[in-house]
Amino acid sequence: IDLYFARYPGVRAYVEKVKEDARRDGFVGTLFGRRRRLRDIGSRNKVLREAAERMAVNTPIQGSAADIIKLAMLRTDREFRKRGMKSGLVLQIHDELVAEVPRNEADEAERILREAMEGVVPLSVPLTVSVSRGATWGEIH
Repeated sequence: IDLYFARYPGVRAYVEKVKEDARRDGFVGTLFGRRRRLRDIGSRNKVLREAAERMAVNTPIQGSAADIIKLAMLRTDREFRKRGMKSGLVLQIHDELVAEVPRNEADEAERILREAMEGVVPLSVPLTVSVSRGATWGEIH
């Protein structure tokens, strides 16, 4: 861990700033303004305080990722319906979306999914998507 932080000092600075802000504010938030209250961030109990610190560091990243995938799901579903497609989202696993798509809609569904996921929010780094196809989920993974 020390070697990692030595190699990436910006990460350590980020972690410390997030914890400091959480102690001051009592909460952390996602890119979209969703907040997570951290009651134990100032606790004298080390176990509770450290758990709250981990939540403080993880929430802005993991919570923002969850917000992004949910927005992409809404955008994808809206576009499928708008075009009268039979395609549909059936499963979300972390940052993956699984869709059931008739063969004749596969290219169009891929374009919609890619555009929805890559263009859902402007970030300083691009979101990139890889698409896999198969008759079963086992073929895809």
